[in-house]
Amino acid sequence: MVNILFWLFLLAMDLLLPGLMIGFGKEFIKNPPTEINPGFGYRTPRSSKNQDTWDFAQKYMGKLWHRAGQVLLPPSLVPLLFVLGRDVGLVGAVGMAVCGAQLVVMLGSILVVERALKKNFDKDGNRR
Repeated sequence: MVNILFWLFLLAMDLLLPGLMIGFGKEFIKNPPTEINPGFGYRTPRSSKNQDTWDFAQKYMGKLWHRAGQVLLPPSLVPLLFVLGRDVGLVGAVGMAVCGAQLVVMLGSILVVERALKKNFDKDGNRR
C-alpha cells in the first residue's frame, strides 16, 4: 500500500512541471504580462531592455513552454509505468531522473528564448 501511494505521489510530482509549463505557456500566449516588471514574467536583462523585447520574450516563452510541456507529458508518465509496484528506492530514482530531465528542458528554454531575442534584436533592443 505504501509503495502505491509513493508511486502516485511521484506521478503527481512528475506531471506537475509539464502541467505548469502547459498552463503558463497558454496564459503567456493569450495574456502575457504587458508591463516590464521585476515580479512576474520572463525577466532577463535582454528581455527587459524595452517594451518591444519584453513583449517578444513573453509570447515566445509562452509558445515554447506550451509546446515543451506537451512534449514532456508522455515521457514523464511512461518511465513511472515501468516501475509500478516496484521497490520504493527504484521508484524514487526513476521519479528523480524524470524530474531532472524536465528541469533541463525547462531551464534550457532560457537559452532558446535568449537566442531568439539576440537574433531578432540588436544589443540596444532595436528590432533587426
